[in-house]
Amino acid sequence: MPKFRKKPVVIEAVQYLPGKTDSELILHLEGCTGWQAYSSTDAPFIAIPTLEGTMTALPGDWIIKGVKGEFYPCKPDIFAATYETAE
Repeated sequence: MPKFRKKPVVIEAVQYLPGKTDSELILHLEGCTGWQAYSSTDAPFIAIPTLEGTMTALPGDWIIKGVKGEFYPCKPDIFAATYETAE
């Protein structure tokens, strides 16, 4: 079976930590039209329009800006397994 490796790319990402990253998150999402932050008694979340439809970012999730300027959320465990800090 053929095997493939992801090409090394540098992305921008901010971890969604309500109250701690609000201003950084707003700057990060500049250019992302249609995103919306919601507060509730259960848990706050952000609705992000993606190429695959609207996705939800929960506290602790990373919000990634992809290589083509697209935005999408990523769970912390998958982010840690896929990305490392770039120089």
